[in-house]
Amino acid sequence: MRANAAKGGDAFWIRYTIFSPKGKPEAAIAELWAIVFDGKGGRHAAAKTELPINKAEFGVPYDRSRLSVRIGDAILQDGRLAGSAGKGDAKISWDLKFEGGGVPLIFLPPAWYEGPLPKAKSLVPRPSCRYSGRIILGDRVLEISDWIGSQNHNWGSKHTDAYAWGQVAGFDDAPESFLEVATARLKIGPFWTPRMTPLVLQIGGEEYALNSLGQALRADAWWDLFQWTFKSHDARISVEGRIEAKPADFVGLRYYNPPGGTKHCLNSKIASCELKIEFHTGRRAGTTKILVSRDRAAFEILTDRTDHGIELRA
Repeated sequence: MRANAAKGGDAFWIRYTIFSPKGKPEAAIAELWAIVFDGKGGRHAAAKTELPINKAEFGVPYDRSRLSVRIGDAILQDGRLAGSAGKGDAKISWDLKFEGGGVPLIFLPPAWYEGPLPKAKSLVPRPSCRYSGRIILGDRVLEISDWIGSQNHNWGSKHTDAYAWGQVAGFDDAPESFLEVATARLKIGPFWTPRMTPLVLQIGGEEYALNSLGQALRADAWWDLFQWTFKSHDARISVEGRIEAKPADFVGLRYYNPPGGTKHCLNSKIASCELKIEFHTGRRAGTTKILVSRDRAAFEILTDRTDHGIELRA
């Protein structure tokens, strides 16, 4: 669950999840994560709580249509999430309601969800939903009023070996638009695959899914630790983008990997994004549109590198 303030660069990211090490289901744990990004002062807050798996419930028996999660005292339901992560001065508590979301965004080709690859899969059940309520950080209360964000779901038996991931829930001058994009590489034995860049854009009531295997491989993309460019197209549309953030806009996280080891996730929800869109068909054929999000883009890097200089906060 994540959202951004309309102005000022503040954002939150809250995650309810399970970690289950490969071959050791008895060692599974439930995790609560929270980050509050302070776009003006740079005083980001981050917290994590780990609990035994028997302290968690995911789903409602016999009713898979309802969202219902409980980890310790924290809950996540259709329309509401409440709980806390961390302790002492680092504790972050939340009580939020959310509504709306539009048409779910299926990020990968449908057949990939049933196949063995990729081992990590994702979708966006609620793009562009709105959050209200409050988040408490020590003696500070952050009032959330009509922040725009999303509800996301990801799962799998192994983290993607290396990736850049980005999401924009509403650009500055196109609040109804939504972008989901990633550039990933997989390691198979000693070999790395080429970069693959699936991209899905919702704009003007239409969805453009540039996410087939061929499109993902043909896309041109490059990323370093804090900046990323990508370009993809089909017969209907061409999309060229750039996502970047300053090192101070990131929070470092340590992700356990089910097969073993850990990955470093450099997480920002206050990055900038610029898209150049050229339409080739339909009523917009021959036109170009520029979309900008100055400080409301999600940007994550997953890496084994340790020279990134970002403190691991959780």
